[in-house]
Amino acid sequence: MASQSPEHHSGTSSPPVFLTGAAGHVGANLVRRLLDDGVRVRVLLRQDDNNEAIEGLDVERVYGDVRDLDATREALAGCHGVFHVAALVSTIDGNGAHRRDVFESNVVGTRNVLQAAREMEAGKVVVTGSFSAVGYDLDDTSTPTRESMPFYPMERTMPYERSKAMVETECWHAAAGGQEVVVATSCAVVGGNDFFPSRMGRTLCDFANGKLHAYVDGGFEFVAAEDIVQGHMLSMERGRSGQKYIFSSEYQTISDMLDHFQAVSGVKRPRRQIPLGLMLPFSEVASYALSRFWPSYPQRFTPGAIRLLQQCRHADTSKAKEELGFQPSTIRSAVEDAYAFHYERNAITNRRAKRPESTAPVGG
Repeated sequence: MASQSPEHHSGTSSPPVFLTGAAGHVGANLVRRLLDDGVRVRVLLRQDDNNEAIEGLDVERVYGDVRDLDATREALAGCHGVFHVAALVSTIDGNGAHRRDVFESNVVGTRNVLQAAREMEAGKVVVTGSFSAVGYDLDDTSTPTRESMPFYPMERTMPYERSKAMVETECWHAAAGGQEVVVATSCAVVGGNDFFPSRMGRTLCDFANGKLHAYVDGGFEFVAAEDIVQGHMLSMERGRSGQKYIFSSEYQTISDMLDHFQAVSGVKRPRRQIPLGLMLPFSEVASYALSRFWPSYPQRFTPGAIRLLQQCRHADTSKAKEELGFQPSTIRSAVEDAYAFHYERNAITNRRAKRPESTAPVGG
């Protein structure tokens, strides 16, 4: 069950906005934007998770799990406006227990948040979606993806991708019943306040510490943390119920990203490129072994991640720009923010790595 009463909050008399996933990368940036805007915020946290991202923040804290409907209902009581950001993000197939965890955390969790929001009359719900769960042109995967393209389940996909497609189905069912629901679709996030850190955050730190000796190329859509936060705010303010909006800053190849990493850190990029066709069978074997014998070991290039890079998918963000007024920044600025954040946290230990041009506040 959720804790019986929220912990400390600011003195404003307006009802709080409810936020799940505040400990994660998107949520940590979103909660700071809300607080900067003077919004009262209540965050749902899991007691045993790493909640460093909200330490020192003036928010109401309740403890529970979105997989528990009663706890979610109790946590939402008295709130107006819901950002459901929490998700179990994974690029591995995993074992049966892992796949069930992904399903229950993402699909059942979303269903519970939507139901609790209806019952508690909490108003509009903005749910974080995933670009990997949006469809694409089957004949040319680099054709810019639009929101109207259906998810294609007839090829091998990751449990996470399938779960996020099912999350959208839960949202459309709720919207069809009259609930105000918008999906804010996120691409690969780059930026500060990356406490766990994310896959891109770990890669940036490994690069700056001289631990990245080769790379595989390919491409994907990346979004600056400040841009996906802007997308969530715009979705809440202007988004049409029953609609989703794709938020991306820029399409980048892995080689492009390494150029950014080199520019901000001063560390030379690796020159050795491993062909995707060679890396894929290796990753199949490695991921299978790691998932079963060392499940907690972080995996960078999983078969699912390599497949996404091979597709070189682009995003069409015209709907978000035209309907919501979305104005993306640049990935270079996002990489600078990420580097400054990790440098200030002493995650960059290479003495040859240069100091960031600007420092990023940590924790507040």
